[in-house]
Amino acid sequence: MLLIHEVHQVRGAHEDAFETAYREAWLGELAKGDDARLLYFMHLAHGSGRAYTVVTVTAARDGAAWGRVADRVQQGDLRSWARDTDQLRHGVYAKVMLPVPWASAPVEDLDAVPTEPADHELTLFMEDTAWPHEGMLDDYLQKAHDQYAPSLAEGRHGGRSMLELLSVWQTAFGTGRRAEVVLWQRVTEPKRLLGLLYTEIPAEHRAPGTWMHDALEVRDDWESRLLRTTSWSPLS
Repeated sequence: MLLIHEVHQVRGAHEDAFETAYREAWLGELAKGDDARLLYFMHLAHGSGRAYTVVTVTAARDGAAWGRVADRVQQGDLRSWARDTDQLRHGVYAKVMLPVPWASAPVEDLDAVPTEPADHELTLFMEDTAWPHEGMLDDYLQKAHDQYAPSLAEGRHGGRSMLELLSVWQTAFGTGRRAEVVLWQRVTEPKRLLGLLYTEIPAEHRAPGTWMHDALEVRDDWESRLLRTTSWSPLS
């Protein structure tokens, strides 16, 4: 499965029209075939970054399926949709990503992804994007597997963690910065975000043996986005 991750800088006056273009066109047009499905349509949470930022994640079944969708967008039946959508945004940055071998894909069965809008509760995600030190991509992924993922699981079972790690992605060869990893995490305890925002990280959480300390061996460049699904986003 390939994941087409797009960050859109939407024109403020056209925010609703942009969302409509994905909800009423992209979602359904992809459903006319078996190659791809829209998984997520998400807004950057207000007050946490650049205004009118939207993140979408579209899944393609495999490389050949991605190629067919690209052909539809560039020279086929979706070309006019792409042209019209471009008028609603300042720009878009896209990358193709793959789930890492030890992590689950964001969805097991592409055919089971909803293809029609259906209201559900809003969900908050914390998307952590890390850029490992040069030559240390594999080291970062191994440490995330051995230390970060188990620490989150242990915290959830103990009622201490506010995050659920759903998937881990890395850029596909030739499609972006090689050493880039996304930790795709659902916020399960939103109220705990307040403490994260207005208090310092306790020293014991930055001591040797913790992820915050030991991960510095393999990366010190990363950013977090707080993303909120729409009520109709296929996955939440």
